[in-house]
This record gives sequence, C-alpha cells and structure tokens, in this order.
Amino acid sequence: MSQTKQILDYLRKGKKITPLDALNRFNCLRLAARISELRTQGHPVKSEGYKTKSGKIVARYYFGS
Repeated sequence: MSQTKQILDYLRKGKKITPLDALNRFNCLRLAARISELRTQGHPVKSEGYKTKSGKIVARYYFGS
C-alpha cells in the first residue's frame, strides 16, 4: 500500500498527523508532498499549527468538512 493511501486511511479515521507521526508510522519523509497529492485528488485535508514538546511549531493535518 502506498504512503499516500496509508495516510488517507489514517486521516479518514479522524486522526491528526504531524511530520514526525508520518515518519514513525509510515516511514514518510515528505508528508507535505503526500498531503498535496491528497488535496489534488479532492480530499478535504486541513492543517493547523501544532506546538511540539520541544516548543517547535509544525504543521498538523486532519480531515476537514
């Protein structure tokens, strides 16, 4: 199964994903590229800023309506 499909299935379950989550769960180094593919396919993927434990702000993606 492709990374894009795995990420889509994960988001469809109502879960949110950060780049570190994508790396750990799906061995995906380019989450933003996979999200772009999903958006191009018409999936309603939204993003928000997320502050990590170290204080860094990263993108966190989720399914919007």
